[in-house]
Amino acid sequence: MSFVDTLNATAFEALGQPIKWSDMVGNLCGLAALALGWRRSLWTWPVQLLSGLILVFAYASAQLSGGVGKQLLVILVAAWGWHQWRRRGRDSGDGQIEVRFATWRERALLLALAAGGTAAVGGVFTLWPHLSWNPWPDAYIFVGTLVAMIAQARGLVEFWFAWLLVDIVGVPLAFSSGLAFSGLVYILYFVLVLWGLRAWWLRTRTPVTARPLPEGAPV
Repeated sequence: MSFVDTLNATAFEALGQPIKWSDMVGNLCGLAALALGWRRSLWTWPVQLLSGLILVFAYASAQLSGGVGKQLLVILVAAWGWHQWRRRGRDSGDGQIEVRFATWRERALLLALAAGGTAAVGGVFTLWPHLSWNPWPDAYIFVGTLVAMIAQARGLVEFWFAWLLVDIVGVPLAFSSGLAFSGLVYILYFVLVLWGLRAWWLRTRTPVTARPLPEGAPV
């Protein structure tokens, strides 16, 4: 049995559906990455990159080309986000990035990317049905994930709102695609997203002067 066959083998069954190793391990890594993002830890990016690598095999086995493409983009954006957070962490002095709400211009750009990207990707999937059996939800998640990760890399609180919108469609699509573990993890994502949204929101309300100084910093 090849490595890919082993990765896509059934680990166990839940709710009458087989749970694949690739689906389970990849999503657990994604869950860990989201929790690390809530903590504003640099490790969120390498863990997200690993999650993307593993989930490529899970989506390929379910014949969801949009999911495969999404994970390939996740890998690229995770590498970029890793670089962004390393640089901004050094600039902050305490190794953690500062977070903020997007400007109205940034929000408009993110919305335009989401709408235009979904229309373009959904159109491609519709013209070539073999790329995805469920083109518009697949395109929505594909582009929504990209928008969320771009916002996260820039330290924007709106990142969490984007993930909420992705989850609303991601849960039913995962279950209907035979990726039951993905569906269950999307539900956990929803809880973590609400938790992370609160943490980042409160962080933006804390004055910089009221935050603890790094050890050894001048007072």
